[in-house]
Amino acid sequence: MGTFSNTITSAHKKFVDKQHMFFVSTAPLNSEGHVNLSPKGLDCFRFLSDTEVGYMDLISSGNETSAHILENGRITLMFCSFEGPPSILRLYGKAITVLPETELWDKYAPHFTIHPSTRQLIVADISLVQTSCGWGVPLYDYVGERDTHFKWADKLGQDGLQEYVKENNLVSLDGLPTSLGLK
Repeated sequence: MGTFSNTITSAHKKFVDKQHMFFVSTAPLNSEGHVNLSPKGLDCFRFLSDTEVGYMDLISSGNETSAHILENGRITLMFCSFEGPPSILRLYGKAITVLPETELWDKYAPHFTIHPSTRQLIVADISLVQTSCGWGVPLYDYVGERDTHFKWADKLGQDGLQEYVKENNLVSLDGLPTSLGLK
């Protein structure tokens, strides 16, 4: 049976701090649109307060999260234990996309390790925290982080990364603009 809270507790933080990855889910308002679910890792998640969290978002193949957030703000982040006792934690809220060279960037960026391939920060106000058993989540051994993204980004260089964003990150699968597309 799940438990619910309106704020992030120290026990929630302790659980999240032990996880090596999490999942982000967003969806457009159009019922025909694509629901997006993305795995995240690389030590990009931060607690900003008892009701605010954020993660550093790297340039990647699409930018669905930004498009959905721009349209409706809804976001769910899920952490589950793959090691140790079974547990799942979901954070439900409304998010914003924070872009470089903005006032909000100056406020939030110091909380993160910013890489040359960081495209944006996602910051969410959390209205509901849910924990549940996770009994069906399998056990896995954590081996380490991949360096594939950073090798790819280094190979492209700053100009190549900017061109990649222009070609792949300005519009969602459903044709919705992303925050980067409005720059």
